Amino acid sequence: MLLRSWWMVGVLFLLGLALAQGEVDPREEAKRQKQLLLETAGILPTELIVEQGKELFNRKGPSGKTMAECDFGLGKGVLEGAAARLPRYFLDTGKVEDLDSRILTCMTQVQGFRPDQIKRQEVVAIAFYIASFSTGKPIQVRLLFPQERELYALGEKLFYARSGAKDIGCATCHVSYMERRAGVLPFTDVLGKAKAWTHWPAYRYSNDQIWTMQDRIRACYGNLGHPQPALYSLPILALELFMAYQNNGAVVEEWPAFVR
Repeated sequence: MLLRSWWMVGVLFLLGLALAQGEVDPREEAKRQKQLLLETAGILPTELIVEQGKELFNRKGPSGKTMAECDFGLGKGVLEGAAARLPRYFLDTGKVEDLDSRILTCMTQVQGFRPDQIKRQEVVAIAFYIASFSTGKPIQVRLLFPQERELYALGEKLFYARSGAKDIGCATCHVSYMERRAGVLPFTDVLGKAKAWTHWPAYRYSNDQIWTMQDRIRACYGNLGHPQPALYSLPILALELFMAYQNNGAVVEEWPAFVR
């Protein structure tokens, strides 16, 4: 805890100094903060989280099985490139699942955990570990099943919908103002320019948080003044599928990422 606090003091001090001197490029600032942590601590928070996820992945559940018995879309225990192909429809559950919800399915149906025994922090850590096997892989999301196509259509409607007191939505920031604010809002670019789906899961050094895309979507809704969708809910999965499909072909530069 003391080491983590030390990291944050240094990170926030340098970020505040940079902002005081004027507008900064968030990508370049992330590189500087990343280098700072490597020089001061010798390890990145993302590396620690991945190691935690690895331990949890190999932990036996009440059924006596580890997550190596789980199929994330490419066969039992196959993780190489699996996260880059999600969300997708799974025959064993009869529904579309993203990485987070598939982990939940694995922990309950394969490992035998009760839903109330599953901590969100553990799901996120496991997601970081699994995603690390897709670094350098292209996004390959399909729309082969009717369930995938229906969810994609819902995600498209939600992305472009404007509502609430502010009359804004996802596309207001991430499409309408993408050209002007691409460096500020590298969430996703459905026009295929930023290919920023590859930013998540990520460690956010500005607030010392670890987020998957589910957390990012919920935060966006909160920023817009909308009620946040529940974790693992249909609106989140629909938005994920829509955005992931729009970013097909983008190469994952680094999972988990290190962002502001």
